[in-house]
Amino acid sequence: VAGRLDAGFPPLQHTKSPFMKRLFVKILFPLLLFTNVSVAADPLSSWNDTAPKKAIITFVERVTRESSPDFVPVTERIATFDNDGTLWAEQPIYFQILFAIDRIKTLAPQHPEWKDKAPFSSLLKGDMKAALAVGEKAILEIVMATHAGMTTAEFEKIVKDWIATAKHPKTGKLFSDMVYQPMLELLAYLRVNGFKTFIVSGGGIEFMRPWAEKIYGIPPEQVVGSSIKTNYEVRDGKPVIVRLPELNFIDDKAGKPVGINQHIGRRPIMAGGNSDGDFEMLEWTTAGTGLRFGLLVHHTDGNREWAYDRNSHIGKLDRGLDEGPRRGWTIVDMKDDWRVIFPFEKK
Repeated sequence: VAGRLDAGFPPLQHTKSPFMKRLFVKILFPLLLFTNVSVAADPLSSWNDTAPKKAIITFVERVTRESSPDFVPVTERIATFDNDGTLWAEQPIYFQILFAIDRIKTLAPQHPEWKDKAPFSSLLKGDMKAALAVGEKAILEIVMATHAGMTTAEFEKIVKDWIATAKHPKTGKLFSDMVYQPMLELLAYLRVNGFKTFIVSGGGIEFMRPWAEKIYGIPPEQVVGSSIKTNYEVRDGKPVIVRLPELNFIDDKAGKPVGINQHIGRRPIMAGGNSDGDFEMLEWTTAGTGLRFGLLVHHTDGNREWAYDRNSHIGKLDRGLDEGPRRGWTIVDMKDDWRVIFPFEKK
């Protein structure tokens, strides 16, 4: 409407004639509103007009139109999305691991024993490959050493400071700029149509909560993730929650449906992921009654992002590629289906 006014219709407050005011309120303004709605901008403008975009729009229209046999009440419109590789990039390694590595460098003066203890010694020498060669055990040890022993408020501040300044090792962009523009549009499109959107990720729940609302529009209570144990204490007369060096829950693979059930209490009608770690979430979501939607982001663009799937050490997508189409899931080919990948491309 504002654009239409700028095109030649005077703003109401500057229209001195009583007749013109009545004409504007009763005739012109309703007409402008109608015209504006009818030529509304494409809500998924960074998506090419290929099969995945059409499938998404068709699904949303069918579950939100009251006259549709597939209509779903607003309270049941739950959509869950993985984070790493689905909402933002995950190469060359999960960003939370890079956060933990930065924390090791910061904390090293307090831990002289790390100079001779793997995997910390390798990281301090800059040899990430050797540090992570032993797999999940090394990652867990790194996370426990850098994420525990402080209050939740202290950890939240550390995460916020890091996400505001840390940059991706290849692109030089802030990690918060490495989000996928098409997925930001999808989240907004779903919310406009009455969906409640959730993150369900293998990443740390308290690592994601401090910034998820600002970047994705997803509030902290709608973030589900892996966690370490915590304890309630009173320190200097103030109650605090203290993070302990002990694993509480891993929100990955079969853990994702369990996490959804524990935190959300409703089976989603839509779920999106990018790897076999998301398989069970999509499987559980699409097994429900009524119309359902499963989405897998396939990383196929080696020029604008990264191309990887079956043999990748990060975000491996193998079973999903084989079984997804047979299960009716939508496979998004990043190269062919996304006009824009990152927000900074659009700018």
